[in-house]
Amino acid sequence: MRHEFAVAKTYELDDAGILARLPWRRAADRPHHVSFERFDGGEWHAITAKNFAAAVTTTAKGLIASGVRAGDRVALMAGTRFEWVLLDCAIWGAGGVTVPIYPSSAPAQIEWIVADSGARILLVENAANARLTLDAHLPKGVEVLTIDEGAVDELRRRGEDLPDAVVQEALATLTLDSPASIVYTSGTTARPKGCVLTHRNLLAEVRGILSHPAAEKVAAYGQRTLMFLPLAHVLARAVTYAAWEGGATVGFWGDFGTVTDKFRTFRPTFVLGVPRVFEKVYEGVRANAAKGGPATAEIFRRAEQVAISWSKNLGGDGLGDQRRPGPRHQAEYALFDRLVYGKVRAALGGQCATGISGGGALNPRLAHFFRGLGVPLYEGYGLTETCAAITVNGPGCHRIGSVGIPLGGNSVRIAPSGEIELSGDVVFHEYWKNPDATDAAFDGEWFRTGDIGRLDKDGYLTITGRMKEIIVTAGGKNVVPGPMEDILRQHELVGHAMVVGEGKPFIGALITLDEAGARKWAQENGRDPDDVTALAADPQLRATLQEAVDEASAGVSKAEGIKRFVVLPKDFSEETGELTATLKLKRHVIGAAFADEIESMYS
Repeated sequence: MRHEFAVAKTYELDDAGILARLPWRRAADRPHHVSFERFDGGEWHAITAKNFAAAVTTTAKGLIASGVRAGDRVALMAGTRFEWVLLDCAIWGAGGVTVPIYPSSAPAQIEWIVADSGARILLVENAANARLTLDAHLPKGVEVLTIDEGAVDELRRRGEDLPDAVVQEALATLTLDSPASIVYTSGTTARPKGCVLTHRNLLAEVRGILSHPAAEKVAAYGQRTLMFLPLAHVLARAVTYAAWEGGATVGFWGDFGTVTDKFRTFRPTFVLGVPRVFEKVYEGVRANAAKGGPATAEIFRRAEQVAISWSKNLGGDGLGDQRRPGPRHQAEYALFDRLVYGKVRAALGGQCATGISGGGALNPRLAHFFRGLGVPLYEGYGLTETCAAITVNGPGCHRIGSVGIPLGGNSVRIAPSGEIELSGDVVFHEYWKNPDATDAAFDGEWFRTGDIGRLDKDGYLTITGRMKEIIVTAGGKNVVPGPMEDILRQHELVGHAMVVGEGKPFIGALITLDEAGARKWAQENGRDPDDVTALAADPQLRATLQEAVDEASAGVSKAEGIKRFVVLPKDFSEETGELTATLKLKRHVIGAAFADEIESMYS
């Protein structure tokens, strides 16, 4: 028997409303509204709707002059920056189909995506990306244009003799069911599949977000967000368009390592991040408190408890109805709001009132902490194949530990196997030139996600694991690694953790050291902070990590708990191919790279 939940559609979809026409719609409605901001020369520069539409027009004319016609594919390989959205809109304005490529992609991946999609032009960010394309052996005739070397100006020059009408003529070829983008899966396999997203899929995603209670906090005039997740990933791209359509101002910053500095200058009202972003903010404030000595560390610990308790009093977590805090709780909260909570909000820019978390599981304790201090994190769920979020929490429909209810016009069901299956206008219909993969992905009209979950009676979905990630031990015990990995990752010494044990007698784990956390521990314990190899083998550090391992194992049976672990001196990274662009583990890559270390736990 399948458990199913659907939410009715409260919006209309039509050809005139497709996102490809949004630049000109917004310019006509509010020409002087600041749609975007870009950082240049040490300050933020406003880009009005009128100026953006004009820039899209001239760039689209350049693509048309370069030979792009209706349905042609144009690949875009760049980090998160204003030009990404400009070129995305210009490709649509030429009647084309955008093919995003992560700038961290290897030459073989670039070669495959460009060749498989049949892209006519490849737009890259900088000279380093351009050099990668030389190693990629691109198909003959593919033109490479480099953004940092004047690609946009070059396209503007090429199209200057064409009338603006050619763009409107190209737009007229697009319908709701025209392909808008071919987004290749994140690269956890050597040959990712191209997911064809139509203009219907993208518009349904944006309209679904705008009809959700969360829209008032993230997609309305007066709201601001700083986009720093990779726009090649469908999550950042969809939320950018939803915020823009709703009237918010979107800024762009491509360096994840310095994004907190830009929070202070841009001052977003909401932040879209993966769980690691919010973990880093939390860890940074906690580490600063620890630097002040035992007293300030204790203040932070108590403040954390009070914030979590305050959040639980708000209800909505399955623990009961809303409860009014007592006088002592209120007094403590007021004190810690001045001493601690304000510092966390300041780390997000000072006026952030909302966070959206996607791309991975958010630890419920962290969610309660942020909600308790006044910045609720609304967790959602989706895949490339669902054009980003298909379920999400929001004001008045926030159940911590879940990923929310379906967006309007979509349905979720749980198959007898426990697999989550999805249906609705946001769900794609095919993989590019891969009918076998398409057939395998669907059960009738329902997309089979490969994720495992459950639905409660109110339609809130909770993710409990991935079918492909379930570990079966030699004793036949099924173990879901995600929850234990999430708990381990919360520890300040831990960068990432990967639970292992397929076909083995017990569960083990690879644990990487967080550079900042390990350096701080070394300084506090009289060790050399630069000798990470020695730190990884340090008995006292391992004893500290053992406490984290015990905490992670406490929520499962003894047979499912972590019995042994290996500490790796260097963290996993996207550059080394161990993480995806949204910081998910590439398990098969890590398993192959550290096969000896894994085997050592069982020898």
